[in-house]
Amino acid sequence: QVQLVESGGGSVQAGGSLRLSCAASGYTYSTYCMGWFRQAPGKEREGVAAIGTVAGSTYYADSVKGRFTISRDNAKNTLYLQMNSLKPEDTAMYYCAATRFFCLTISSSRYNYWGQGTQVTVSS
Repeated sequence: QVQLVESGGGSVQAGGSLRLSCAASGYTYSTYCMGWFRQAPGKEREGVAAIGTVAGSTYYADSVKGRFTISRDNAKNTLYLQMNSLKPEDTAMYYCAATRFFCLTISSSRYNYWGQGTQVTVSS
């Protein structure tokens, strides 16, 4: 069955960096577009970044543009999110997701499969 497993979350001070990973299995990873989402306590799930089936096409939410970088390694079936210059407002549970037909979107309704999430906490 389809599995998406996130890792790499943790606690960091403001200005620091983290790299999240998402290991995919159970489907043909290279044919699905991918995205990262986050949800803070008491808030709606928010789209962060999306990437096409190949590494060249990406899309970012304004709140993370210039600080976060989404990438993928199709040989390793793995998605990444490099997060730099982290701010306290980036604190959230981060999820990766896969979509078969709607690429470069950060609308959560377009995604078919979801991971369980990894927690990121940024302290000031």
